[in-house]
Amino acid sequence: MTADMKKIFEQNDLVKPPKVDDIVECKVIEKGKASVFLDLGPRGVGIIYGKEFYETKSKLKGLKIGDTVFTKVIALENEDGYIDLSLAKAGKQLAWDTLRQIMDKGETIVVKVSGANKGGLLTDVSEIPAFLPVSQLSPENYPKVEGGDNQKILKALQKFVGKEMEVKILALDEKEEKLILSEREKEAEKIKEVLKKYKVGDIVDGEITGVVDFGAFVKFGEEGLEGLIHISELDWQLIENPSEIVKVSEKVKAKIINISNDKVSLSLKALKKDPWTDIDKKYNKGDAVKGTVTKLNPFGAFVQIIGGQSSSEEKPKIQGLCHISEFGSQKKMEESLKVGGKYDFKIISIDPTEHRMSLKLAVE
Repeated sequence: MTADMKKIFEQNDLVKPPKVDDIVECKVIEKGKASVFLDLGPRGVGIIYGKEFYETKSKLKGLKIGDTVFTKVIALENEDGYIDLSLAKAGKQLAWDTLRQIMDKGETIVVKVSGANKGGLLTDVSEIPAFLPVSQLSPENYPKVEGGDNQKILKALQKFVGKEMEVKILALDEKEEKLILSEREKEAEKIKEVLKKYKVGDIVDGEITGVVDFGAFVKFGEEGLEGLIHISELDWQLIENPSEIVKVSEKVKAKIINISNDKVSLSLKALKKDPWTDIDKKYNKGDAVKGTVTKLNPFGAFVQIIGGQSSSEEKPKIQGLCHISEFGSQKKMEESLKVGGKYDFKIISIDPTEHRMSLKLAVE
C-alpha cells in the first residue's frame, strides 16, 4: 500500500457506514468462479461480481484469501445484502488522485508513446489515455515542417511511437477524462533561468533550425536556446512563404522583441531599415505609380510598388492595397488584375505610421 493510497483511505472514517463512491480498504475472505467476497470490518461484507468481476478478472485471479485491496463502493446493498464494490473504478479513482498530486507538485513522469496524429502524440498514464500536443513538445522534438503539411507533420511525429518521454502533467479533467501532457514544460524553469541573462532589445547571433508556414525557428546562445521569428517579423514586405527569406542552417542576426516565460520572440525586420520611413517625402497622394500584383484576396489586391514620380532617388520597396471596393466585386477584380502582372495605379491615400498605402487602378 502506497503512502498516497493510505492518505486517501484515511480520509474515510472507518466507523461510519460507507457511501457510494467511497474508496474503501477491504480484505479478501472468499473467492468464487465469478465473484470475490471482501470484509469491510464493521461496515459489513462486500462483493465484486458481474461486470465488475470480469473487468478485472485477471487481477482478481491473482488475489489470495487475506490479501488487502482498495475498492470503490458502487451500491450500498444489493438484493443479497452485500455492498457492491469495484476494483477497476477504485484503481481509476486512485490513479486520477495520484496524477492530480503529481501535477500540483510539478513532478515529471516517464511515458511511452503509443500513437500519433497530426495534433500530437498519444500515450497513457496508469491506464488513463493521455495526449501530448505538438505545441507542448520540446524545441528539439518539435516537427519543423516547411509549409505546415499535415502528412509531413504526422510522419515526423510517428518516429516517436514506441519511445519514452519525460513529461509533466499540464492539465487534467477527471469528469471529461482528459489528461494533457507537456514535454516542453519540464524544461521551462531551466530555460526561464537562462533567459534572465537576455533582455528585450538584445541582438543575438543564431542559426535557422526550422522553417514553417508561420515563421522560422532560431537557435542562439551558448545554451542552445530556441526562439521564433514570426512570419510578420521576417521582413517589412508581405511574406507568403518564410522560405523566401531564410533557409535552414542559415546564420542570422536577430533582435529579441519579446520574452514571455520560456518563450522568446525574435525579429529580422527590426534590424532592417523601415522602407516606410519618410515615405511621404517620396510619394504623395495623387501620384501615379507602377506596381506588380503580388496577391489577390477577397478584400483586395496587394501591389508591390515599382515606380513613382520622376526622381534620381531610388524608390523604397513597399506594398500598397487596391481595395475590392475599387472593382465592385472579387470577380471583376480577378478579371482586371492577375498575380505577377504590372499595372498603372494612382495613390489615393498614404499613412506612414500605419504602413498603409491605398491604390486605385489607373483608367486608360
